[in-house]
Amino acid sequence: MRSFLRQLAPACIALIVLTVLTGVIYPLAVTAVAQVTFHDKANGSIVTVNGKAVGSALIGQQFAAEQYFHPRPSAAGVGYDGSRSSGSNLGPTNPALLQVVAERVASYRAENGLADTQMVPVDAVTASASGLDPHISIANARLQAQRVATARGLTLEIVLAAIGRHIDDRPLGILGDPGVNVLELNISLAKAG
Repeated sequence: MRSFLRQLAPACIALIVLTVLTGVIYPLAVTAVAQVTFHDKANGSIVTVNGKAVGSALIGQQFAAEQYFHPRPSAAGVGYDGSRSSGSNLGPTNPALLQVVAERVASYRAENGLADTQMVPVDAVTASASGLDPHISIANARLQAQRVATARGLTLEIVLAAIGRHIDDRPLGILGDPGVNVLELNISLAKAG
């Protein structure tokens, strides 16, 4: 019994020390570094308009009206549900995915006044892996520009210039492709006219 107690004391001390180190000190240190070096991102990159939070620049949200740029489709819950972030997990030859993509292509062409032969960017008809991607491709934004310009009573040149101002570079300069943040672009256009 005595040898058991001798072994139990160091085990309990190790548990307490490691709990304090990994459960208290380390998270506080990471939070402090994040607040100092990446304050905006560490706090969710909240976008405000007139002092009111309207979303996050890091998480997509649904825009359906004609005067807004539309994000890529979402597979997260009923759409853009942060608690259900997920892709569809359907493979590229799955008949269900092919059917959904074909329907989305037809819908995209119809809502943007495109010809039946017009190529549609893949991000316009497929969900991202998280289902919460806040960006669309530059090609996707440009194909939506005429619809948005008409709905807002703006010239196409003004809308294309706004797209150009809201292009984000590749993450870390090498990953993925440049994209357009839908929320920030829509806010910019709402302020413009």
